Amino acid sequence: MDISILLGQFWGWLMLILTLTFLFRRKALMDMCMLASDNNFTILSGFIALIIGLISVLLHNIWVNDWRVIVTIFGWLSLIKGIVRIGYPESTQKILPAFKNNQALTQLLLLIAVLVSSWLLWSTY
Repeated sequence: MDISILLGQFWGWLMLILTLTFLFRRKALMDMCMLASDNNFTILSGFIALIIGLISVLLHNIWVNDWRVIVTIFGWLSLIKGIVRIGYPESTQKILPAFKNNQALTQLLLLIAVLVSSWLLWSTY
């Protein structure tokens, strides 16, 4: 299996599962927000994002004009997210109220993520 297809399916399924869970179970999203307010959780999740992002970037740093660039962008975003969460865990706490207090924005972003992940999965099968 080509690494682009493998990582495309990984990112597609990961995003689809998480976004659908958060769309249909608002309590799960609020619980995640409560966890994110803890610095220890933020740093731990930063290490996980850093590892996943670094693996993705090392294996798939392909900048082309097709669906594979989405996989590269997700890898870089995960890597940057990990670095920011480890180095500046308080930045997560500053952004959190914007999502907790604006349900329409949160729902819109989740719907966009469902569409992107569905398109990515469609492109890899």
